[in-house]
Amino acid sequence: MKLITLTTDYGEKDPFAGAVKGAIYSELEDVRIVDISHSVSPFHLMEAAYIIQNAYQNFPKGSIHVIGVDSELTPETNHIAVKLDGHYFICANNGIISLLTKDIVPEEKVEINIHDRTLTNFTVLDVFVKTACHIARGGTLGVIGKNIDNIRQLTGIAPVINTARNQISGNVIYIDNYGNVVSNITKKLFDEVGKGRSFKLEARGADITKIYKQYSDAINFDIEKSKREEEGKKLAVFNSGGYIELAIYKSNPSTVGSAASLFGLNYRDTVMINFTDK
Repeated sequence: MKLITLTTDYGEKDPFAGAVKGAIYSELEDVRIVDISHSVSPFHLMEAAYIIQNAYQNFPKGSIHVIGVDSELTPETNHIAVKLDGHYFICANNGIISLLTKDIVPEEKVEINIHDRTLTNFTVLDVFVKTACHIARGGTLGVIGKNIDNIRQLTGIAPVINTARNQISGNVIYIDNYGNVVSNITKKLFDEVGKGRSFKLEARGADITKIYKQYSDAINFDIEKSKREEEGKKLAVFNSGGYIELAIYKSNPSTVGSAASLFGLNYRDTVMINFTDK
């Protein structure tokens, strides 16, 4: 049974996500549909890329990923289907594929050309659904599109290392449902530049000198619960995607606050790490 995932900025209130699922099942009953997320901020390609990047690799090879973010067909933005890392991605040629990975070259990429066979202006419902179902049936990309040499490139936000190699200047790239703040500084980069040196991480209201492997590592469970610093403790972790993330232990954005609200951090804000030899 083929697997089709959906990532959109449709939200949960409107009928769009449900309509897309219904259209897929109408085309192909023997398929499994998985929602990665429908809560991407409207037209936010960097946020969508972060979510998909940290989800798609957990699906089996051959999975088909429909991306309904900034997906309208325009004179400047066509629609593409790309085979990348053994997976299929169907989306607008708006640069999101370039944000997913810079290390893996697409195995195949086509410009979708079946728009004359669709009925509405709801791109994902018509064109993307038909393309996904065609691939799920075992169809080749060449049947629904023409080969293209290049796809649109977006550079995104990259960390900057100073010439003395004792400072990394990064940025906030994602804020999750808990209000945790994800930077674009990876553990790999941190280790390469830091080389085990002491450091201080600064990001507005955050001032941190230790990064944990998991949230609970920040809590000393040897201390009696009533006396230990627990809920509300500020911390940094290397998250499951390998990025440095700022968090408040057991935060709740709607009650006690979160890293985003308590540190005053938003998308693109600076996250600075300074290393010292002392």
